[in-house]
Amino acid sequence: MRVGIVCPYSFDAPGGVQFHVRDLAEALQELGHEVSVLAPADEDTPVPQVVTPAGRAVAVRYNGSVARLAFGPRAARRVRRWLEAGDFDVVHLHEPMVPSLSMLALWLAECPVVATFHTSQARSRALQVAHPLLRQSLEKIAARIAVSEDARRTLIDHMGGDAVVIPNGVYVDVFAAAGAESRWQGTADAPTIAFLGRLDEPRKGLQVLASAAPAVLERYPGARFLVAGRGDDGRDAAIEALGARATSFEFLGGVSDADKASLLASADLYVAPQTGGESFGIVLVEAMSAGTAVVASDLGAFRRVLDDGAGGRLFRTGEPQDLARVLVEALGDPVGTAERRARASAFVQRFDWSVVTRQVLAVYEMALAAGEAIGVDGMPDAVTAADDRTGWRRALRPGGGEGA
Repeated sequence: MRVGIVCPYSFDAPGGVQFHVRDLAEALQELGHEVSVLAPADEDTPVPQVVTPAGRAVAVRYNGSVARLAFGPRAARRVRRWLEAGDFDVVHLHEPMVPSLSMLALWLAECPVVATFHTSQARSRALQVAHPLLRQSLEKIAARIAVSEDARRTLIDHMGGDAVVIPNGVYVDVFAAAGAESRWQGTADAPTIAFLGRLDEPRKGLQVLASAAPAVLERYPGARFLVAGRGDDGRDAAIEALGARATSFEFLGGVSDADKASLLASADLYVAPQTGGESFGIVLVEAMSAGTAVVASDLGAFRRVLDDGAGGRLFRTGEPQDLARVLVEALGDPVGTAERRARASAFVQRFDWSVVTRQVLAVYEMALAAGEAIGVDGMPDAVTAADDRTGWRRALRPGGGEGA
């Protein structure tokens, strides 16, 4: 199968969606499919071989973060050339409502289109404004995927229709096999607690962790907080808030994929203090795969990834005192923490790319069938009642389903 994948966000500053697109392309190639990815990136930006750079992007504030997007006539010409050269059997768009390459590809594509929705937002003025303008184009989407129930709910509430939930993927074995680094390992009296995320995005919760740290250090004076991620402003604000205790925080800057896996495998705990805007929680899955005990805010997405607390401990979102309590509890209860780690190691297998890729390919096959056999009310004749029982049918109804 010839598959074209479009990423709306730039590889100049890669994040979760870009990594998901990269890994999906690699997983599909390993199964023998021909894959090409189109994404914003400067010509001199190092990108995976499968990625075709679509040029410079512009930074835009979106969903509590900064998204680097590409739009306009020049970007549209590049999308058109890529589509014509690829002659794809199916085009897989990520975040087609974001004004970037995916939206342009939705307008221009003539083959079956699959769309994945990553965003989780209680209310989005941008989506409310964009939906009436894009309603007709959205009808071109043959099948919809949401990466979580939270992303699915956002899709239903803002655009109607429905989607099948297929989670983000992780190469579980890669993280499970990662070797620990002595410089990041702790002891019973001086444990290490890891955090990964952009430091200048408040929703990532670094300030929550900084506010919780003094109470943890009262119980474990030798504790070290290993902070990986870019964003000098966020780092400086955390150091200022910590005062004399700032020496307990080690800021590692951006880390490679290999170092990230090693960091997770080395730490006693991984903490995810995010305050909102999270539709999935891929780094939790990575930490669980590495065998690291997890403490996370009780966002709906995180609660589901942690199997409602069976795979890791949860604390009340945005409350430093409760985070400190749970961190001390996790460090002081090695038996309970080990039990959660064991459950997590089993639970995380459902997120492995070997499982996720098969689910994505099933959606591709249905999108292809939909392109050949459109039945009454826009529902493909090829989609059977059995498909409906397994939950796949809802992904193929452009305007129906809950909230239509």
